Amino acid sequence: MLYNYFQNISFAYPWLLPLLVAVPVLAWIHYSSLRKKKSSFTVSSAQHFKHRTAKNYLINLPFWLRLLALACLLLALARPQIRDVQSRNKGEGIDIMLCLDVSTSMLSRDFSPNRIEAAKEVAIDFVNSRPVDRIGLVAFSGESYTLSPLTTNHDLILQQIKSLRCGMLQDGTLIGEGLAKSVERLSSVGAKSKVVILMTDGKEEPPKTRIIDPLMALQIAKAKGVRVYTVGMAGTPEQQRANAGVLGTTSNLDDALLQRIAQETGGAYFKARDKETLQVIYSQIDRLEKSSFERITKTRVEEQYFYLLIAALFFLLLEALLRYTYLRTFP
Repeated sequence: MLYNYFQNISFAYPWLLPLLVAVPVLAWIHYSSLRKKKSSFTVSSAQHFKHRTAKNYLINLPFWLRLLALACLLLALARPQIRDVQSRNKGEGIDIMLCLDVSTSMLSRDFSPNRIEAAKEVAIDFVNSRPVDRIGLVAFSGESYTLSPLTTNHDLILQQIKSLRCGMLQDGTLIGEGLAKSVERLSSVGAKSKVVILMTDGKEEPPKTRIIDPLMALQIAKAKGVRVYTVGMAGTPEQQRANAGVLGTTSNLDDALLQRIAQETGGAYFKARDKETLQVIYSQIDRLEKSSFERITKTRVEEQYFYLLIAALFFLLLEALLRYTYLRTFP
């Protein structure tokens, strides 16, 4: 606890701290002068001089108390203080739903280390770059599920992104269900700017139980004024051939559908060939969707010199008390 306290101490006038060198210098001068003042005389026996009382041991205590008082005064002049810097973001953000594919094809290793892990890493960086936005998370494969509604608690979003894994939902690729779920979450709030970032590596694979197809989800997004940015993940043909036989390496990306969704909602379509391209895509989206905010920083300074002045006064009073009572000397 004491270590942490001193870790937070800073000095307003640190250039005064070298004056503390005067303390050991004065101690050296004091003891040098004592040695010079010593005199000698011849006696028949020194037996009686070997007996020492408490006063003999404490004779230099007033001097040390005065030095401690001087050190405290010098430290007080340097103005030690604890600075507490607090900052908060104020402004108007954007409501963003991340809609991420978690089908087994996202295990493809044409991205490093695989598609799902690359998508998670880049999504985490994106969330960290949006300090005032409300962000939510929807995962989809053969079904869709809201992992987090819109929130400014970005720590919660980051935890949910890290928890994403292939196989957490029924396998498949229902792009329409994922988009519709994301739009539903956005339409329940009254934000001026609503955005979905939809990332997938496949095309719609509808089972008989499908409720909403991609084109219906597109019309819902348009009606709700939601802008959709679509990101298709597919490694280069060379990468896919190199990973032939590995689970999830096939790519059936539906470029036409993703382009149509983005174009008709006022967003943009991007195709990612590797993790580096994916990072560039998220950076472009970050630049396109700007939040209006300002960072307000407040610094609270708690002065600590008062405690040093009290300590210096205590040492001086104790030194005077000892010098004129118990350790009093006569000429």
